Amino acid sequence: MSGETGFAAAGGLMNYGPNITDSWRRSAVYVDRILKGAQPGDLPIEQPIKFELVINLKTAKTLGLTFPQSLLLRADQVIE
Repeated sequence: MSGETGFAAAGGLMNYGPNITDSWRRSAVYVDRILKGAQPGDLPIEQPIKFELVINLKTAKTLGLTFPQSLLLRADQVIE
């Protein structure tokens, strides 16, 4: 399991971590504020708010693992 986006798509079993696209969008808001004159030290620290769960069933099958249906339903993406 990894927190890296794309790990499961590259053949890993699963990944759970922040949505990278959302993080880039949030960083663009910070850049905009700084370019408009805000001091970087005055900006609040933010944590990711969107997380993604990706499960690779092909890898799970190769390893002889099964996932409960309830977990598969919660996954943002299931790779078959």
